[in-house]
Amino acid sequence: MKKGFLILLLSIAFMSCKKERQSQENQSLDSTIEAVNDGLTTMRGDFIYHSDAAVLQTQNNIYAVVIDDNMHKLNARVKPYKKENTDMIPVTVRVKKFPKPEDEEGWPFRVEIKEIIDVHQPTDTNDVIRIGEK
Repeated sequence: MKKGFLILLLSIAFMSCKKERQSQENQSLDSTIEAVNDGLTTMRGDFIYHSDAAVLQTQNNIYAVVIDDNMHKLNARVKPYKKENTDMIPVTVRVKKFPKPEDEEGWPFRVEIKEIIDVHQPTDTNDVIRIGEK
């Protein structure tokens, strides 16, 4: 009798933990869907702003970045990491992605920075070719 009661008690405890975990997973799934429904995309890539042109290069694509206040805020945050004006700094941002106007040249899509999530320490690579330097 005691063993049966103990098994029943453990089964109930196990089932309630499982339901609680499923409930938490459903809540996190809902917040992910909410984030997707706001029309913004989280992107991680290398950012550069130089000579009135801003670019975000991800692993698979290159995007022109709309030059606005948020882009200037991002540029201010990446400046401490730059050794050269042409250094690209890894960032994570939330953006609104849209096609470029048909009558303009450039990459097929543009991004407008809506939120700066993080600016990452660049990895120190020595594979840059510098013309005129020994």
